[in-house]
Amino acid sequence: MKLLIVDDSTLIRSAIETFLKDMPFEIVGQAANGLEALELFRQHLPDYVTMDITMPEMDGLKAMKEMLKIKPDTRILIASAISNQATIVEALASGAKHYLNKPFNGEKLKAAIQKILP
Repeated sequence: MKLLIVDDSTLIRSAIETFLKDMPFEIVGQAANGLEALELFRQHLPDYVTMDITMPEMDGLKAMKEMLKIKPDTRILIASAISNQATIVEALASGAKHYLNKPFNGEKLKAAIQKILP
């Protein structure tokens, strides 16, 4: 199971990788914005993506929509500090499988990942 981690914070990307180290994922890349994420996505075609929303260059919602055009069965977990209901509804309606509010710990992240596993 290939996983792409997308967040503009190096600290958050590292934390996600650390929290998921005992899960059966091959982390194929980390991206700091939506444009980098799309480039890595096209190269590796991951099965799973953790996606921030607020990022430079291209936001996470736009990047997610582009990814799902390329590989519609990708399972995307939005992990964002944005907690307004309209954004959450838009993310889920656009194809995200689950929405996790920041800040989160390893336990919350693993529980959210379990919800997007088939």
